[in-house]
Amino acid sequence: MAKITVNESCIGCGACTAVAPDVFEIGDDGLAVVVSEENIDGAKEAAESCPVEAIEVE
Repeated sequence: MAKITVNESCIGCGACTAVAPDVFEIGDDGLAVVVSEENIDGAKEAAESCPVEAIEVE
């Protein structure tokens, strides 16, 4: 199974939540958090849309 992470580069722009709302949410600190690792394709698409390349799909 792939591992999805959001690194410290995240600026909380919300691009990932727009692309893959089933994978990412904006946390209380205003930054993205992974809520599910079920949609790997969505996570990869979100990683491509991230303006600061904060999403890693391994």
